[in-house]
Amino acid sequence: MIGIVGIIILFVMVFGGYTLAGGHMDILLHALPFEMMIIGGASLGAFILGNDLSTIKHTALDVGKVFKGPRWKPQDYQDLLCLIFVLIKLGRKSPTDIEPHIESPSESSIFGAYPRIQADNEAVELICDTFRSASMNYDDPHQVEEVLDKRIEASLTHALHSSHGLNSIADGLPALGIVAAVLGVIKTMASIDQPPEVLGKMIGGALVGTFLGVFLSYGLVAPFSSKVQSVVEEDQHFYNLIREVLIASLYSHSPNICVEVGRQNTPAHLRPGFDNLEQALKDTKQAAA
Repeated sequence: MIGIVGIIILFVMVFGGYTLAGGHMDILLHALPFEMMIIGGASLGAFILGNDLSTIKHTALDVGKVFKGPRWKPQDYQDLLCLIFVLIKLGRKSPTDIEPHIESPSESSIFGAYPRIQADNEAVELICDTFRSASMNYDDPHQVEEVLDKRIEASLTHALHSSHGLNSIADGLPALGIVAAVLGVIKTMASIDQPPEVLGKMIGGALVGTFLGVFLSYGLVAPFSSKVQSVVEEDQHFYNLIREVLIASLYSHSPNICVEVGRQNTPAHLRPGFDNLEQALKDTKQAAA
């Protein structure tokens, strides 16, 4: 919602200010479709040329994050801590009892209690794969920790491809605006014998290309890129939390200590309160009993 507000403010301030200063919108509106075709089409073609199909698809989907914001809410972090707490306790109590849950998480009653987490394949696979690694009796927990670090880093790098793609478009738009403007000037020069009032409108229309390239770049696409990056990085805290809790478990800390380590390493605006989490863990224990 805040993204829509930002776009409205942007358009109202730019075009409202132009109109109040005595500018004529008819020149902009007349040239806009043609300039948009040149600039937008060229930037789209360049983006497709410079990226693979996977990045193109992810970028199209990730634009929605500008308006939706981060996927994971504070309640999800509390639910995640409760989920891992139950799995750790079950694994310590009976390693064989945990196997059905990590081998078939889609059918697990433990994962099923938290449908938002269960629906995220990346989170579920990260949890299950780490528990499998623990069952292989690694001599040094640092080995699993290193694997997790590389996996999360690779996941973040991949998730940021959309932001980088949008940023590359933003970098190119001003130059493509100049291309459109130059084409407009070339068109104007072909009509040099026309009266000044006609040439003035043609030159004004040509300059719309320069305006549009800069406006789209710094007013829309660059902020979109920044917002997507911000959302991706915030959602990454969710997966970092999985790492923190499970690594603490590999060092044989008690389930309560593991959960507290994860809670303490969660950003303040997403961190569950100690009392709220304690009550949630008690409720989880009672439900399991």
